Amino acid sequence: MQLTSQQAPPRAALAQGKLGTLDIVFFVVSAAAPLTVAVSSAPLAFLVGGIGAPGAMLASGIALLFFAVGFTAMSRYVRNTGAFYAYAAAGLGKPIGIGVAFLTVVAYAFLCICFYALLGFYAQLTFSQLLGIDLHWGVWAVLSIVLVGVLGYRRIDVGAKVLAVLLSAEIVILLVICIAIIIQNGATIPEATQATFDPQNVLFASGASALFVFGFGAFLGFEGTVIYAEEAHNPRRTVPKATYIAIIFLAVFYAFTFWALAVAFGPAGIIELANSADFEQMMFIAGSNALGAWAGVVLEILIITSFFAAVLAFHNACSRYLFSLGRERLLPQIFARTHRTMSSPHIASLSFTVLSAVALIIAAAFDADPFVGLALWTYAVGVAGLVFSQGIAALAVIGFFRSNRRGYGMWRVVIAPILGAVGLLSAFTVIVLNFDLVSGFEGPINWLLIGVVPVIFLTGVIVGLVMKRRAPQRYAALTQSMKVVPAPERQLEEEEV
Repeated sequence: MQLTSQQAPPRAALAQGKLGTLDIVFFVVSAAAPLTVAVSSAPLAFLVGGIGAPGAMLASGIALLFFAVGFTAMSRYVRNTGAFYAYAAAGLGKPIGIGVAFLTVVAYAFLCICFYALLGFYAQLTFSQLLGIDLHWGVWAVLSIVLVGVLGYRRIDVGAKVLAVLLSAEIVILLVICIAIIIQNGATIPEATQATFDPQNVLFASGASALFVFGFGAFLGFEGTVIYAEEAHNPRRTVPKATYIAIIFLAVFYAFTFWALAVAFGPAGIIELANSADFEQMMFIAGSNALGAWAGVVLEILIITSFFAAVLAFHNACSRYLFSLGRERLLPQIFARTHRTMSSPHIASLSFTVLSAVALIIAAAFDADPFVGLALWTYAVGVAGLVFSQGIAALAVIGFFRSNRRGYGMWRVVIAPILGAVGLLSAFTVIVLNFDLVSGFEGPINWLLIGVVPVIFLTGVIVGLVMKRRAPQRYAALTQSMKVVPAPERQLEEEEV
């Protein structure tokens, strides 16, 4: 019989008590990469969605908060580093859990490849312009893979410290730029505020569906709070707090930075710039206008570290999913081994490092365009996969608390999760219908790419159903590594307060 996480030998257990609330927040917010969203997503959102982009960011965050209400309630009872797998299995059945697990791993892998490609692209530009070092983007991508691999191999709190520094730097520069913009362009504030948050421009504009493609995509990785539950200090408190902090911070920060751009150029000016040949330079232009040329240089440097922070966070998350699936014997059990001294999932991390390197080396060898030829479509598939998995996880919350609300009220474990599921699955539908906006392709190839999501999910479901029929003992052993903990009602009430 497979051992539970409490019975497992040291080499099959992750390091416990290493991460506090802020450590987890750094991982999650780094995965969302706020600077890259402000630099790359904002111009596209204004271009294809219109002036309501800031409001869409806020609305997307509100929808995810509905999901988080039930999500964090379930996190008190179900703890497993394969978060969506554990949640879906506990709430909707093991086959659904396997399908979600397979899909989430693939989505993370696509996103890592995307961010490595973009990191290489921006590193090539920045080092060439600032230092005259002109290396192929693939060289920078592979160098970053090696560095991420070293950090991912080590203890989890080492990566957390690195992310804390990198994330703080990118947030500070954006705040400084935005504050300078507000001081210099105070006269446009009323007009920009009314236009950017007007429901008519957010929910009912012709480009509203496109706005929410970028809106939900900007929150990628927030679900990572529960991935680190096994390594968190006091996860009953740490995980819910980290989830709420991450979502609220990202929603407010994105809305604020997008709004500041509208203030900088005015509602009409921002749309005019978005439709010009210089639209990709929107944040750089705003920074240079507000603070001088040095701000643009700092942004060029920090965009590289932002992508590095994002890919490190996704690498750690994917490694822990591989670890979880190895522990469940859904993948080779070697993935479930942890380092003798650092208690990191070193085999899973090293395997994912090799996979990433092979993919990027092949792309570079064929001289693929890192932006259009690789990053856009891998990002599109990754976003679609994660949003779908989040929607299934919201349904799993409803299923888990259906027969026993465990002391929670209807709002916490029924109404809010339903609203979250509706919002997320609607967002997935919007992404599917507007897939060409983020893939960079036109025509039938988009259906082939988006088809990855249902194919991987259904493959996992079929694997579970076949296992249930042909290997019932192995099927029964699934989720035994998942820790389901009861909570006394009195303790629950105290923690809620």
